[in-house]
Amino acid sequence: MSDEMLARIDQSEARVIKAIFPSNTNHHNTLFGGDALAWMDETAFIAATRFCRKSLVTVSSDRIDFKKAIPAGSLAELVARVIHVGNTSLKVEVNIFVENMYDDHREHAIRGVFTFVAVDEQRNPTKVWPLS
Repeated sequence: MSDEMLARIDQSEARVIKAIFPSNTNHHNTLFGGDALAWMDETAFIAATRFCRKSLVTVSSDRIDFKKAIPAGSLAELVARVIHVGNTSLKVEVNIFVENMYDDHREHAIRGVFTFVAVDEQRNPTKVWPLS
């Protein structure tokens, strides 16, 4: 990867913090997996868009690893970073970290990778790099 591309990847990292409220939890009082996936896709989309500044569509999500439950009353930080740049597609890794609202304890909870394709006005694939 070129220095220009690496700098662009650094600049495009996206971070979103969510408070986990009962409306986002299941019968175990932990975050619904579907809500986590939606938040991850959205945060990945933000990072991908910041990277290429083009219209994008999600084409896949790779293995999603749920390592730790995220309880109601905690904070979840989503961190998205471009990890691969292809011709018309790019991959974004998203990690969710859970932390207690009232102390400094923080743990890695969920990881996944999302693939996006850049599309033009006719929804045909278009190059993601270099920027035009």
